[in-house]
Amino acid sequence: MTEVPRRRTPSLSDDGTDAQVLAAGALVWRLHRGALHVLLIHRPRYDDWSFPKGKLDPGETLPECAVREVAEEIGLKIRLGMPLPVTRYSVTKNSKSGPAEQTKEVWYWAAQSLEGRPRPDGEETDDVAWVEPARARQMLTNPGDIEPLDELERLHEQNILRTVPFVVLRHAKAKPRSSWSKAESERPLAATGKRQAKAVERLLTAWRPRQIHSSPWKRCAETIAPYVKKHRHRIRYRKTLTEKRAKQNPGKAASRVRKSLEWTQPSLLCTHRPVLPIVLGELSRWAVSPEVTGALPQEDPYLSPGGVVVAQQAVDRGGRIVSLEVYDPFDG
Repeated sequence: MTEVPRRRTPSLSDDGTDAQVLAAGALVWRLHRGALHVLLIHRPRYDDWSFPKGKLDPGETLPECAVREVAEEIGLKIRLGMPLPVTRYSVTKNSKSGPAEQTKEVWYWAAQSLEGRPRPDGEETDDVAWVEPARARQMLTNPGDIEPLDELERLHEQNILRTVPFVVLRHAKAKPRSSWSKAESERPLAATGKRQAKAVERLLTAWRPRQIHSSPWKRCAETIAPYVKKHRHRIRYRKTLTEKRAKQNPGKAASRVRKSLEWTQPSLLCTHRPVLPIVLGELSRWAVSPEVTGALPQEDPYLSPGGVVVAQQAVDRGGRIVSLEVYDPFDG
């Protein structure tokens, strides 16, 4: 997977970066007696109040980093929600040739805790506080942290902060059609595809989809197998999502996608390149605005093998899609 996604919401868009240092974090939020609260951490090393965040590990994507940092610093398991503004500033890095200025970006997401209570790790963090946005603005040490906080509050006021993810996955790289003489439904993943499937598992953990719908063809089943095995989720195989059935009856394939969207549950749909125009077309119809739709891939092949689209559905807006993120595949 690449580290930098393409993504759209009605108020922001991100199309890559030239920053030398990348980090990620989350604004963990809750409703307490009807009021929005956000979680701040105190870092003894810097004696500051901020949000959980940290630099990427080698080979890690931004969403994975955000989830890992929250788990390590305060012990919470989270699911990422709406993308928030990226903060950008200069940092000094010492090297053999002397100090050098570098640009650092921190990519943030809104997030809710799935389980557990925030507990400082005692090293990176020594205190935590649930506070309302007004109090958070007074406590935050870095003025750059105000922008993602403002966006979090705006999303809450517009009833689009509470979301669930709907993830579309194109199966990972399969063995070439030209070298496969058996049934097309049995064509498996190539060696690169198997590595991609493991990378997909790590990425999907950032959104933790529970409802899993997939084409039953082998290359789709093998792509989602690592995620299903680790999280012990149940797969619902849908023949309407196969290349053959979708070509014969595209209306049924579209209906399958609509039904999945109507459930408004954390969901994953795995299918094939020829089916993607149907799936992405349904996502477009559910998008809250053209600004959101603009993040959808527009041309064939839409997604590379192992590529992912993450749509956030607003629970309080009838499941309308309020943000889209696109992740390219890992090709190691």
